[in-house]
Amino acid sequence: MESNDVVRSLAALAQPVRLQVFRALVVAGPEGLTPGALVDAIGVPATSLSFHLKELTHSGLVSQERQGRNLIYRAAFDRMNALLGYLTENCCQGEACLTLDSTACISC
Repeated sequence: MESNDVVRSLAALAQPVRLQVFRALVVAGPEGLTPGALVDAIGVPATSLSFHLKELTHSGLVSQERQGRNLIYRAAFDRMNALLGYLTENCCQGEACLTLDSTACISC
């Protein structure tokens, strides 16, 4: 993943409603959600949701598909995994970061 893509993805998630939308789509899994279901799930007005979905789609973290009369939004798991991989690529200089009894980095 290129650093410009990372910055675009992080910028998209650096807003509370977009983060909430993205997390709801991750929970929904591959089936995704319609805008109406997202409105019901997170309680944001439809007009505001449209703006946030556009930003998430532009960042590549969310995909959109038309199914009949409905738009289905899905988290782009490949992009999410690439972002997480980029962020943790050099974690703890390649050593295991977690012990069984700790969440702290062993070699940091």
